[in-house]
This record gives sequence, structure tokens and C-alpha cells, in this order.
Amino acid sequence: MKIVKVQDIIGTEREVSDKQWTSRRLLLKKDEMGFSFHETIIKAGSEHTFWYKHHLEAVYCVAGNGRIKDLATGEVHEITDGTLYALDNHDKHTLYGGTEDMRLICAFN
Repeated sequence: MKIVKVQDIIGTEREVSDKQWTSRRLLLKKDEMGFSFHETIIKAGSEHTFWYKHHLEAVYCVAGNGRIKDLATGEVHEITDGTLYALDNHDKHTLYGGTEDMRLICAFN
């Protein structure tokens, strides 16, 4: 059994950030669970383009707001507390922070 507390990750090598985002890696490949699990904070008003060529990702918003744009189709979707999006086709996308910081819970496979 593994017990991980986010407050124990803050300030360690499992917390990675820049001025526009912070990722707290609760589970990583080396934890041998078959997936990784992260808490990610996206700053309000920020913009990020991502493409995970080798990973699938599910993301659940637990606070804040923003938008996601599918770069293949141009579709834009609002993200608010209670919204999940799944990048099930290695989707290239742009994530836009909204009027409040977004707190996202992410699982990578």
C-alpha cells in the first residue's frame, strides 16, 4: 500500500513548476502502478500547448475554470469544476487558464 500526501510533495523533486503552472506528481512510473497521477495547477490567463505522443491522459477539474482547444478539429470546450476531459487519441491541444486558477487531477497511461 502507498500513502501519498500532496503536502509532502511540495518542495521536492516531485513538484515541478514554472510561472504559469505547477505539477505535483503523486504517482510516477517508478511507483509501478501502471499509470501516473498528478495534481496540476494552471494559472488564470495562461496558455499551454501540449501533445503526449506516448501517453493517454484523463483530467478532472476540481476547481477553477478554463478552456481546452482540440488542435486537430479547432473545437473549444469550457472547463469548470466537475468537468473531465480525456485525451484518448494522443490529442494535440491548447489549454487556456480562465478567470481563476484551475486545479486539475490527472491520470496518465
